[in-house]
Amino acid sequence: MPATTGPRAFVRRHALVTFFVLAYGLSWLAWLPYVLSENGLGLVAVRFPELLGSDQFLGVLPGAYLGPVTAAFIVTAAAEGRIGLRHWASRLTRWRVGWRWYVGILTAVPVAVTLATFAAPGAASQARMPSAVVLLGYLPMLLVQFLTTAVAEEPGWRDFALPRLQRRYGAVVGTVVLGVWWGVWHLPLYLTLWGGFPDVTWWQPIEFVAACVPLSIVMTWVFNRTGESVPMVMLLHASVNSVFSLVWPQMFPQLTARDSGHVVLLSATVVALVLLGATRGRLGLDGVGAGSGERTVRWSARYDGGPGPADVCRMADQNGSRVRRPTDVNGKRGTDRLWNATN
Repeated sequence: MPATTGPRAFVRRHALVTFFVLAYGLSWLAWLPYVLSENGLGLVAVRFPELLGSDQFLGVLPGAYLGPVTAAFIVTAAAEGRIGLRHWASRLTRWRVGWRWYVGILTAVPVAVTLATFAAPGAASQARMPSAVVLLGYLPMLLVQFLTTAVAEEPGWRDFALPRLQRRYGAVVGTVVLGVWWGVWHLPLYLTLWGGFPDVTWWQPIEFVAACVPLSIVMTWVFNRTGESVPMVMLLHASVNSVFSLVWPQMFPQLTARDSGHVVLLSATVVALVLLGATRGRLGLDGVGAGSGERTVRWSARYDGGPGPADVCRMADQNGSRVRRPTDVNGKRGTDRLWNATN
């Protein structure tokens, strides 16, 4: 039986709390030099140099990589061992979700952003087509955003925290909790050039956190409907960043970074409300993984000699007639009992 006392037992009992504490602590500690430098508050006579035209590669990314993804790995390894790490890593490689998801995400994001921007006074009349250079640079920018921001954040927020929050609070409440914590995690960066410091209003960080909630609702729907495919959520995250980093400033040059905050909040809120209404608040949690045709079931995991938290495994075929049972770390058939199968 697993130990009931000690650090590992504490992490097992308080996995979510430990994850958020580590994610915040590791990132904020790594961001402290950037915040104090001339790129931020200017309290230390050090300036982070630009790489590829941005100081974020050296100032922001190290803390981003060190936070959510590292925290998720540490907590999963401590609480669930190798079998837990296997389940965590399996969601990171679920690329086979159907081509419609790729096309849908890549087209829906710029369309939603553009339509929401037209709500700004005079935006539609002054809009212009982006240049060919910008269009050619979009895919490379998307790849960079995917490998940096998306890889640094989503293995923690959506791969580790979201399934646990959904099991504990349900799809909507769990997503709202995650969206708030995800947004608050960014707040120290508003004291740097990342957030436009020193020309930052008091409401910009609040608006950013507020926008993270409906955006998280959209991500949760994508996550659930694609059979918990983290790459699809990462693609969505990277698409939003790429549109606002490269395409949006050229299409609407008269608008500012502050206007972009309004657009994110408006577009994400409208899409989130549509999804909440269409799914009656389930956000695809009990649905069939789109593109895979596989049902999901919950199982009471047994590892390290004792019972563990509920996790998700996948049925082997569309009819549910054959079940691929979980295996232990030695590759032998597990003794876990499948329960609560859902359509």
